[in-house]
Amino acid sequence: MSLYNIFDIAGSGMSAQTTRLNLVASNMANADTVSSSTGETYRARQPVFAAVLQNEISNNQQSAAKGVRVAGVIESQAPLREEYAPQHPMANEEGYIFKPNVNIVDEMANMMSASQSYKNNVEMLNTAKQLLQQTLKIGQ
Repeated sequence: MSLYNIFDIAGSGMSAQTTRLNLVASNMANADTVSSSTGETYRARQPVFAAVLQNEISNNQQSAAKGVRVAGVIESQAPLREEYAPQHPMANEEGYIFKPNVNIVDEMANMMSASQSYKNNVEMLNTAKQLLQQTLKIGQ
């Protein structure tokens, strides 16, 4: 693997974590919204990551990871929160309102994990840059 591939790999990781952070922000922003039906209620969204593989020509013919990509975004299948609030203007005929299935504690943990992963990719880029600079100084 070339040292230059590190930039592509770290960049794809940073892009994936940015998507993850955007979804966390969307989930948290919609955590307290209400609706009168289950079909209109916001559902928590999570990214699905997939490895980008590149075949390496070597003795054992294995694939090497070349980065990560966002394969898609899925909606949580957890049950929605249902509250009896007949006085609420969004209440349905039975007096219920529906709230998203967003768990703020899970979202905060997801945000911290995504932020740390992003930071790790930045550190990897900085290390690779320093190694390349040191390599260029060898001939001087």
